[in-house]
Amino acid sequence: MNPPSFLDILSFGPDGWGQMLATGALMTILIALAGFAIGGIIGTFGAWAKVSGGPVLRVMAETYTTVLRGIPDLLVIYLFYFGGSAVVSAIGHLFGAEGFVSFPGFIAGALAVGVTSGAQQTEVFRGAFRAVHPGELEAATACGMGRALKFRRIIAPLTLRHALPGLGNVWQVVLKESALVSVTGVVELLHQAQTGAGSTGLPFDFYLVAALIYLAISTLSGLLLHASERRFSRGVRRS
Repeated sequence: MNPPSFLDILSFGPDGWGQMLATGALMTILIALAGFAIGGIIGTFGAWAKVSGGPVLRVMAETYTTVLRGIPDLLVIYLFYFGGSAVVSAIGHLFGAEGFVSFPGFIAGALAVGVTSGAQQTEVFRGAFRAVHPGELEAATACGMGRALKFRRIIAPLTLRHALPGLGNVWQVVLKESALVSVTGVVELLHQAQTGAGSTGLPFDFYLVAALIYLAISTLSGLLLHASERRFSRGVRRS
């Protein structure tokens, strides 16, 4: 049997690998989105702790960002996957289950990516809040705005405006980190490329296609982020 051509790899026909690669790309995007969203929630609270929290919260947030930025991302994924599996196995044994009970790879990967990106987003949001001019916050207070209203109308929009460029960089990192989740058995883009390379003996072709798909996702998301930056910067004079 002749090995598939480069066009066959991209084909969605019966002998093509396009459907499998597209499914893997979709899983990659889902993992990246889930991890980025989790990181955004963690980053918001982490930035709040560093900016407005008490001494204990500041120390906790600083420790979190320092530790997570110093640990390899792959190790964090392993810790979540095998740590979660140990907990699930222990709970399963209480109900009569035997042997090793695997923790869902998607959840483990999304949590690991979220926790690692949360450390980066904490610093992005903290720096973005510091970039908001104090006079704008004082004007909101002088107008009689309460905390919730001031946060919704002043702090959140202005902080997000300053944070978007940094968040774009974090997203690109998260997108690349999603490839590491394949070690938990999640069938994402890199996993599909490895399967295709092993089945056909064409590793260069499959990894090249995977690289092009990653580049396409990165480029498209970059365009969307730039559009968001322009939208949030309407009426702002550029230097």
